[in-house]
Amino acid sequence: MSMSAFFRALRTSYQAEIDDLAFDSEGRNVLRKRLLEKRGQISFLKQMMELSPEMVAVVFHDGFHFELPTVMEQVLTLESDEFPDWSSLGDAVQLTPWAQELADSLLPEPQGDWFMVVAAALEYLYHRPSPHHLEAAAQENHDNDAGATHGAVRRQDHADDFDKDGEQHHDHEESSADWLEEHGFDRKD
Repeated sequence: MSMSAFFRALRTSYQAEIDDLAFDSEGRNVLRKRLLEKRGQISFLKQMMELSPEMVAVVFHDGFHFELPTVMEQVLTLESDEFPDWSSLGDAVQLTPWAQELADSLLPEPQGDWFMVVAAALEYLYHRPSPHHLEAAAQENHDNDAGATHGAVRRQDHADDFDKDGEQHHDHEESSADWLEEHGFDRKD
């Protein structure tokens, strides 16, 4: 899937923001503490939503749950002036209670709706495995299966699980496709 130039540019900056917050000068992981501090500065930070959305979006780190990843994949293809309304993503993206409180303080702002779409997409990108990671995981699974003494038995045992997961995945894909079609996107068949 292709990603818009807008998100390609912000992806690295968002990752850098998280990395900058993660460790102190002594190498201790202080991400949680620093995120709490940043969340307390939201009144000031909201001034930067439009010019530096990646610097503000970090306050939502780990505050989203993505119900319909296919919808987020579609959002990632859009340029900054093509985003759907934040409210239209309600089925696709859920906020934790603390993140919902932050969102409620930002949504009334002139660019609040736009910013929430950006923040969700950046967080989705942060947690989304890259193609390199997917290939490495597939190779590791293949190596583990090939090296197992009872690999054939184990693969057979998990064949039923795959069918169940595949069925759930299909239902999930169908729900995502329905949502996209309802919001004006072309259906991929």
